[in-house]
Amino acid sequence: MPFLNTNTHYGTVSKSFHWLTALLILTLFPLGLIAENLPYDTGAQLARKAWLFSLHKTLGITLFFVALLRILWTLTQKKPALLNADHKAESFAAETVHWLLYLSLVLVPLSGWLHHAATEGFAPICWPFGQSLPLVPKSDSVAHFFGTWHFVLTKVLAITLLLHIAGALKHAFIDKDNTLRRMWFGHSNIPDLPKARHSTRPRTAAGIVYGVAVLGASVLAFSAPSPSIDTAAETQTDRVVTADTAGNWQVKEGTLALTITQFGNALSGQFDGWNAVIDFDETVEDGLSGTVEVTVDIASLRLGSVTDQAMGPDFFDEENHPTAVFSADILTLGDGQYDAVGTLTLRGVEVPLILPFSLRIEDDTAVMSSTVSTDRRDFAIGDNMPDEASVGFAVRIDANLTAQKTAP
Repeated sequence: MPFLNTNTHYGTVSKSFHWLTALLILTLFPLGLIAENLPYDTGAQLARKAWLFSLHKTLGITLFFVALLRILWTLTQKKPALLNADHKAESFAAETVHWLLYLSLVLVPLSGWLHHAATEGFAPICWPFGQSLPLVPKSDSVAHFFGTWHFVLTKVLAITLLLHIAGALKHAFIDKDNTLRRMWFGHSNIPDLPKARHSTRPRTAAGIVYGVAVLGASVLAFSAPSPSIDTAAETQTDRVVTADTAGNWQVKEGTLALTITQFGNALSGQFDGWNAVIDFDETVEDGLSGTVEVTVDIASLRLGSVTDQAMGPDFFDEENHPTAVFSADILTLGDGQYDAVGTLTLRGVEVPLILPFSLRIEDDTAVMSSTVSTDRRDFAIGDNMPDEASVGFAVRIDANLTAQKTAP
């Protein structure tokens, strides 16, 4: 059995690439469908769904690199002559399908990879090279764009694959020739064939088909924004930091962010709806200098691809506990350092919390910055995930705000 291609046979390397690619594709399609249709109402279901999607993504990246190597190898090899070259229409269709497959094997996993790189959280690729890509921002709109590409181009791949399989079966059972047999391992008796001449028209046709598919996917992406984008726009419009009229300092702007660890990767998000009632005497040099009460709208959380799951009963349980409240006394420590000593009430559970923060005051404007960690288990969040394999125990909270002193 030849190692390299000849005018009549495929070599061992080409055959190995072909069947490895086939195995990956025939694994990826059912794996993706199963993962897509699994429920995720509970933490355990979400973990199972994420694991299957991680496997799907990891195998998809494998397919991408296998496809690139296969194409590079093919470019260095003779392309065996068609056994039915005298059937012009059939030969044109067969070669067009081959070019469509080559394009699909690169663009389908690449679009999925770009979608993943633009998405915050959920189902990491199982490898040590990170989850991001250069020049690809974490963005709902970018993720939606490439997600739509992946959805459409996957359909092109599926149709092309079915045509390829149908053609192979026709050759095997109707034409009864060696087209399929010569792609399998072993020797096949094929008489000498005229030197292969392959037209450029099939690759042109495949390029046109793919250009239409990509254009259609792009139009679809722009004309039908994702729900997460709509929600984010609504969040920015309707759930902004509220300046409470109580207290002697009013918040003008700020962020309330959190970072969790999901499947070993950091995932950051923020609450867009919250207000703070602040009574504070900046002249106190030591000890009790004021109070603060922060009320957070749980539904305003944006946490990447797992926002909806975070609202569920196993996590924040937003339906039954729509707000969280942090109430604390402010203690002045000196040198611009302070502690807010109080309690955080979340999911109906009240837990003591000390929030250290720095404060810079110029005229009547105060700029505050704070970072603190808490344990999700203290609030019965993710109790059905008793270890850190899926979701880490520690949750980092970052608060930054600018407040203006009100007139007495």
